[in-house]
Amino acid sequence: MTDKSAVFFCSASNRIDPKYTQAAREVVRAACLAGYGIVSGGSFRGTMGAVADTAAECGVPNKGVLPRFMRGLEHKALTELVWTESMSTRKEEMRRGTCLAVALPGGIGTMDELFETVVLAKLGRWSGKIIAYNFEGYFEPLKALLRHFEAEKMMGEEEVALVHFPETPEEFKALL
Repeated sequence: MTDKSAVFFCSASNRIDPKYTQAAREVVRAACLAGYGIVSGGSFRGTMGAVADTAAECGVPNKGVLPRFMRGLEHKALTELVWTESMSTRKEEMRRGTCLAVALPGGIGTMDELFETVVLAKLGRWSGKIIAYNFEGYFEPLKALLRHFEAEKMMGEEEVALVHFPETPEEFKALL
């Protein structure tokens, strides 16, 4: 059993390029080997499914969090499944007890989870490390947007620095 947990924000789309699934497996495996239990959105679809699969293969605690209206999408290999009443409470429950938040390449839901986590960290309401895994430059537009926010004084340098952007599994491991 591990005393630290990492939450992974990622896609539940089955239409994405398989390279993203492979990238997800690599970083989840690295987190597991570094002693982290894994928390995810709990679905069997897309990279979310790959996150749960990899955690199960590694034999670490594997918690999934789904809103009740997504019943039927739950991954069968989860060691713990938590049902919530809404997407908002899902995000809260996913972060609960974690010390690392990792955004994998994903869409608007992933960005929502990442941005809320950054806001909570900025406000001192969540104290973990935040990583956006910049696989093949996926998060370059986000990095540019954050620099724009900083240039326009909408965010400070210390707030922008809350998000780490490793580009390789080795850089990711170095942040754990």
